[in-house]
Amino acid sequence: MTADPLVFLPGFLCDARLFWHQILDFSADRTVIAAPLLGASVEEMAETVLATLPPRFSLVGHWLGGLVAMEILRRAPDRVAEIALIDVSPLSESPQAAAMREQRIVKARAGRLDEMVLEEIPATALAPGEGREAVQALLLEMADAFGPEGFARQSRALMRRPDQQRALRNTRVRAMLICGEHDTICPPRRHEFLAELMPHAAFRLIPAAGHLSPLERPLEVTRALRDWLDAPLLLR
Repeated sequence: MTADPLVFLPGFLCDARLFWHQILDFSADRTVIAAPLLGASVEEMAETVLATLPPRFSLVGHWLGGLVAMEILRRAPDRVAEIALIDVSPLSESPQAAAMREQRIVKARAGRLDEMVLEEIPATALAPGEGREAVQALLLEMADAFGPEGFARQSRALMRRPDQQRALRNTRVRAMLICGEHDTICPPRRHEFLAELMPHAAFRLIPAAGHLSPLERPLEVTRALRDWLDAPLLLR
């Protein structure tokens, strides 16, 4: 049987380069799709992505891409073969966090984009070590391609995101939850909670990684995803 296409949804201010190792590895034995997040809200992004995908697929989403993956699963559960969520949270934004995002949007539009990106994903949310500067440099390079307006659009999508807990509780597909041990934005305990919430979920902690675990520990994340994909599918 031919494997379902594997769809990667990148995180906040990231593009396909976030998943460079995973894309190279999995493209040897299955169709791989890296879908950009186009739209002004999680719901609009999910609708746009769904319109471009084949009838059935497996989903991998990181942070904002993970939120879009959750919304796709809610909208089209029969099309999703399985789902992996990386460094993510199913909760809606708090008013305090939303207010801080609005302040960052203003500053990013005033020419301080790099500063606001590093405030959004600070060094403390990444694993310590000599590789951290290279990860931050690539993050800034990806964010620069989005520009201040892309920063504003994706920030507001995070601000207005729906709470997905009820939808995930009713999930019938096999799920993998992956988190870097140093992620302070979407910490490991939140993924442990998700693993308990979702009926068919497993949790994998990635040591020596933070919020950008696919970049920080690419081999380990790829191995976790391959273990997930190689496991038997659930009968529905």
